[in-house]
Amino acid sequence: MKDCRKFYINGQWVDPVTANDFDVINPATEEPFAKISLGSAADVDKAVAAAKEAFKTYSRTTREERMALLQKIIEVYQKRYDDIVTTISEEMGAPLWLSKAAQAATGLGHLAKTLEILKDYEFEEDRGATRIAKEPIGVCGFITPWNWPVNQIICKVAPALAAGCTMVLKPSEVAPLNAHILAEIFDEAGVPKGVFNLVDGDGMGVGVPLSSHPDVDMVSFTGSTRAGIAVAKNAADTVKRVAQELGGKSANVILEDADLQKAVSGGVMSMMTNSGQSCNAPSRMLVPASRHDEAVEIARATAEQVKPGDPTAEGTTIGPVVSETQFNKIQDLIQKGIDEGAQLVAGGVGRPDGLNKGYYVRPTIFANVTNDMTIAREEIFGPVLTILPYKDEAEAIEIANDTVYGLSGYVSGEPEHARKVAAQLRTGNVHINGAGPDFGAPFGGYKQSGNGREWGDHGFEEFLEVKAMLGYTAA
Repeated sequence: MKDCRKFYINGQWVDPVTANDFDVINPATEEPFAKISLGSAADVDKAVAAAKEAFKTYSRTTREERMALLQKIIEVYQKRYDDIVTTISEEMGAPLWLSKAAQAATGLGHLAKTLEILKDYEFEEDRGATRIAKEPIGVCGFITPWNWPVNQIICKVAPALAAGCTMVLKPSEVAPLNAHILAEIFDEAGVPKGVFNLVDGDGMGVGVPLSSHPDVDMVSFTGSTRAGIAVAKNAADTVKRVAQELGGKSANVILEDADLQKAVSGGVMSMMTNSGQSCNAPSRMLVPASRHDEAVEIARATAEQVKPGDPTAEGTTIGPVVSETQFNKIQDLIQKGIDEGAQLVAGGVGRPDGLNKGYYVRPTIFANVTNDMTIAREEIFGPVLTILPYKDEAEAIEIANDTVYGLSGYVSGEPEHARKVAAQLRTGNVHINGAGPDFGAPFGGYKQSGNGREWGDHGFEEFLEVKAMLGYTAA
């Protein structure tokens, strides 16, 4: 049993103000393997005070000093890479291959891109006699999820450090150990005391006092839309900046002129990756009604190739979902799909054959889905794909946009045709013909998928305030 009950505050590992032990569960075994402490408002106060004091000096560091710090973090991160890989797999169930190739890799990707942006970023410009300066926003509160834990921490921490901000992180209490490794990395890399602080806890105990704290200048939250609304309300009284990356129900529009085999099989595998636990997963596959049955058979055959199993085993495609709570929610929604009359093509309720322990979900595909069904409206956050037929392109676009969410979208077809449809989707991202992620591109959503942007220069600028100094260059 790993003992991770201390918090990282003001450059030291310290005991919580009040002990409140919490077990971290391995979702593959359903057994606890580590203990953390759930913090309180008193712990948040200590961490915020440290960050506020550190901001006085860290905000005045030079570009070159912050570049050197990011470079050192990259070096230490690479040294601890294998620890990050195994920890993420153990606490949230990602197969080791995915944890290595994507989960841990995203951290390095964001650090490298942030360093590149910082090197050439123009913090000042003159317009006539006025100088416009971009300055660090101040103390930042970060609340991050369990599904892509390192990705979501680093895409906030890296630009905040680069901009000259200080911060307090509350990682998900479900998968917090990766954050402890990151704190160790930052410590070894020489991040000045108080610049980065870590307090474990749940939403009520730590999330609320952090997002409402009068000395926090910005809160950046990634998680469910429901929780994001609560964060925004908590932050409102102190008029702090709020950046949110929330839920999604992304449409995958497969056009008549697409390579159906490639588009459908690729869409199924993309949906199943990370056990479907991605906010931007292509969970609604829209196919021409005339080719619906053909698409269903491709999807069925592809789903049969998805192998759930032990995250540490060779050949495992997907691991368990993260917790019993998530498992039960997904099971209920699969049953809801059956009850509402969707055609069950693959999977269904219950665990996959041969897996009697662990929060494993059967790779599930529904066809002949209509967009008013629960499984087409709600974010399932599991390996469950819905296939919806459409009669023409106009209806496909209408269905795609008929959602409260707007995080991501996907379009497959002849390039010019796909670009035309992509331009009509009301989403923050659109992936055309299977395009993968781009660390330099802004990531975020329309509508109830959030506000603000992460990644690249747009994410960097979330951590800057704009100051106009009039008459600055006057003779």
